[in-house]
Amino acid sequence: MKLVSSSQVKNYFLWLGLTADEKQLRGAVDDFLNHDNIIGFKLYAGKSVGDLAVIDQEEQIKIYSILTALEYTGVIAVHCEKERFLRPDLFNPRKAATHSLARPKEAEVASIQDQINFVKKTGFQGTLHIVHVSCPESVELVDSARKEIKITCGVTPHHILWNKDMMNGTEGLIHKTNPPLRDKEDVDGLREQLKTGKIDWIETDHAPHAIGEKLFPPYLSGFPSLYLYKDFVENFLPSIGLSGEEIRKLTHDNICQTFDLDV
Repeated sequence: MKLVSSSQVKNYFLWLGLTADEKQLRGAVDDFLNHDNIIGFKLYAGKSVGDLAVIDQEEQIKIYSILTALEYTGVIAVHCEKERFLRPDLFNPRKAATHSLARPKEAEVASIQDQINFVKKTGFQGTLHIVHVSCPESVELVDSARKEIKITCGVTPHHILWNKDMMNGTEGLIHKTNPPLRDKEDVDGLREQLKTGKIDWIETDHAPHAIGEKLFPPYLSGFPSLYLYKDFVENFLPSIGLSGEEIRKLTHDNICQTFDLDV
């Protein structure tokens, strides 16, 4: 097998996951500074798929404090779902739409507010990026924080295309994601926020789990929305009134500006 070096792969970047361990954080910053294909850091502020999560708020603050002391000014992308709002006991795999009750949007909004507060408290000078927002309340919280901190947010095709009704029926578990698909009113609101420029970019949150992992225990959350991307950009976005210039900003320009990319 012939290995391909990072210098041969163009415009391909990796995130480094964060823990509250100071040694790991120092190593992450060192790697970021010395490897061009590391785009930034990823923090799970609530449990999702896998065990890379920092749930305790004091440990979350510690992460921002250490990165500030290390003068890291890059991007921290955060999966925001506050653990104490999650109700896994409400999820019934025979009624997949109950996943939306188990992970309510209040968990997302509360966690976003936490991250904004932590950035302000620690004086973090990098960019806080909120990944895969699922409701208008999250976007409004981000937008109002722009006056005080560097903050961006992204939305996935599946959170814009579908609402939680997609989880009804025998194959509803295929559409089980974290955060979940929301009500139609939430989806309509996100579409309007795309058009008004309050959402910075489209991101896939590509999670191609096997069908067996989705429809049977452990009923994994995630959707392979990379497959949706081309048709979503070329056909759906224009259909809701976005111009070519606006689509370019959502799929290229805003990303390049945030990550200081020349591609």
